[in-house]
Amino acid sequence: MTETERVPLDEVRDLIALGVALPFRVLDAGGRLLLNEGQTVGSERQFEALIERGAWVERDRVEEVRRARGQTGSAGHGVVVQRQATMFDLWERALWDLEDLYRRLARGRATAAEIDAFASTLLALIDRDADIALFHCVRQDDRRFALYAISHGLHCAVVGLMLSRQLGWAVAAQASLVRAALTMNVSMSELQAQMAEQGDPPTARQLEQIRAHPMQSVLLLQSAGVTDADWLAMVRDHHERDDGSGYPCGLREVGDQARLLRTVDVFMAKISPRARRPPMTPQHAARQQFQAEGGQALGTALIRAIGVHPPGTLVQLKSGEIGVVARRPPGSAAPVVGTLTNTQGQPIPATHLRDAAQPDYAITAALAEPPNLPRILPERFYGMALA
Repeated sequence: MTETERVPLDEVRDLIALGVALPFRVLDAGGRLLLNEGQTVGSERQFEALIERGAWVERDRVEEVRRARGQTGSAGHGVVVQRQATMFDLWERALWDLEDLYRRLARGRATAAEIDAFASTLLALIDRDADIALFHCVRQDDRRFALYAISHGLHCAVVGLMLSRQLGWAVAAQASLVRAALTMNVSMSELQAQMAEQGDPPTARQLEQIRAHPMQSVLLLQSAGVTDADWLAMVRDHHERDDGSGYPCGLREVGDQARLLRTVDVFMAKISPRARRPPMTPQHAARQQFQAEGGQALGTALIRAIGVHPPGTLVQLKSGEIGVVARRPPGSAAPVVGTLTNTQGQPIPATHLRDAAQPDYAITAALAEPPNLPRILPERFYGMALA
């Protein structure tokens, strides 16, 4: 797309209201998706972060919106809040707050206290509704590869927390793990964004950056004032393996905390989409982790922590309906599923909640993501879920 077909985001401020669905897509300077039509800008700080990324929108779409609104004018006079925030807004806000932390850490302008504060806010958000947290990890419909490193860190923190709790870790150890998951790749965020879109194997230069990133991330964290030895060790060692084949040090004895972080890192990478390959189903990825761990505690605990069919999983029901797992009822091995189709597999506008514990609605298979599946909004299964 040529420069003349791009409208800088700061020139359409009058078309944007905080917390209100966007009427167009927002892309970064490289043409990568940052926000989809229908998503929201949650704060002025997020708006400024988008500007810093060189965000722009498509000129023809802007002109359509202005015509529809009867506008001909110039940039507006700021943005205003127009509705109460939902849980989904809070998750989007967390993503952009973490993006802000990454940028400032890379420049030496963030502190350990700020990372701690973000992690504490995230822990509270997960505890408010763990199923919505997992839904965001599993359903990554927007393909926002420009934000891959940030979303990956956020999702690893969610799954890592649930896994550490399943294993009975102390609260302090859980907190260190969450902080490590959030920051393990802070030194290679742009590289991860590039690799999420490229189809070729990593170049020699990229491999060099990949092998260096654990220590580079540790150095950034130490510069920010991080002194938690467990946190730093997990970041340093999360690519080490007991057979000595890992990096950066080729260790042959890897601590349990780093091993858990590596398990979560690999699991989330497998179920996250790339531009050149679809995501693996959580069931397939968890099975691979179980096999890789030789059926030991981590592989088993991962499945128990998130469920055989975690929220966000696309499934086939015995009734013939296709749906998405929404809830994991306490004490039940079978989840609640929100339907997307009727019994003939035809799309339906209304969502019906099905209890998969009932024989007629039992889950018969987890489904791979079709390449042209429309974006599935979480509100379809959880309602507005006001914050």
